[in-house]
Amino acid sequence: MPSDKSVALYPDLSLTLTEAGTGRPCLVLHGGGGPATVAGLASHLAQTAHTITPVHPGWDGTQRPGWLTGIDDLALAYLHHLQDRGLRDVLVVGSSIGGWTAAEMAVRDTGGIITGLVLIDPVGVHVETEPIRDFFALDALGVAEYAWHDSARFHRDPETLSAGQLALQRDNMATLRVLAGDPYMHDPKLLRRLRRVDVPALLLWGGSDRIVTPAYGAAYAEAFGSGRLHVIPEAGHLPHLERPEATLAVIDAYLRETSGDRLGTRSPGAVCRGR
Repeated sequence: MPSDKSVALYPDLSLTLTEAGTGRPCLVLHGGGGPATVAGLASHLAQTAHTITPVHPGWDGTQRPGWLTGIDDLALAYLHHLQDRGLRDVLVVGSSIGGWTAAEMAVRDTGGIITGLVLIDPVGVHVETEPIRDFFALDALGVAEYAWHDSARFHRDPETLSAGQLALQRDNMATLRVLAGDPYMHDPKLLRRLRRVDVPALLLWGGSDRIVTPAYGAAYAEAFGSGRLHVIPEAGHLPHLERPEATLAVIDAYLRETSGDRLGTRSPGAVCRGR
C-alpha cells in the first residue's frame, strides 16, 4: 500500500512524499497540474519498482521556502534527497516541468545515481524554431485546445469547480510562475549541457501536443548523449492520462530494453534515436 510521509531535507524545507512498491528506486515527478496527474503512472511503476512521488514544494498547499525560485533549486533538492537516502540505480520519470526537473537533475548528477530517464512531454529547453506555448495566457478552453488531443473530453469548466479547488489551482499556478516564469519554461543553458548525459533517455511525446510540439521533442531527444523520441498518436501534453495503455507499454518496453545496460550488457537498440 502507498504510504505518505514528510521528510525534512533542509531546516526550512520538508518534502511531502508518497512511496509504494519494492525494487529499483523510481522518482516520479509531476507537472504543473500537480501530483494527481502522475498517480496512475506511479501506481503502475510500483508493481515492479519502489516509487517515490513527491509533491513539488508550493503545490497542493505544501510550503515553498523563499529561496526555492527555480527548477534548478528543485532538481538539487531532489538529488540531495536521493543522496541522503543512499539510493543508487535510480530511474527518474517526469512529466512536463517534472521532466525538465529530471533533465536538470541528470546534468548535475556527478555521482552516477541516476541510471535511467523517462521524460514525458518535458519543457525546459529553448528550440529556436519551436517556441513553447504561453500557458499562462491560456484560459481553460485554451488549455484544453492546446494540451489535449480530445479537448472536449478533458476540458474542465471553472464554473464546475469549488472555491477551494479554484484557490488551490491559483496557488499552484502562482508557484509555477515563480519557478518557471522567467525565463519562460526553459533554462537557456540546458540544451547544450544535455550532451554530457549518457544514461538512456526516453522522451515520450503526445503527437497532438501543441504546448510543446513533437518537433520540439525531437530536438530535445537529439541533445542527449543517448536519447530517443517516441511519439504517442492521438495524445496531447499528458499522454499518460489521455492514452495510458499505449504510454505505459512504451515505458515497460524501455525498462526491459535498458536492463542490460544496467547489468553491463547493452541491449540491442536500447539507445537508438527515432520513433
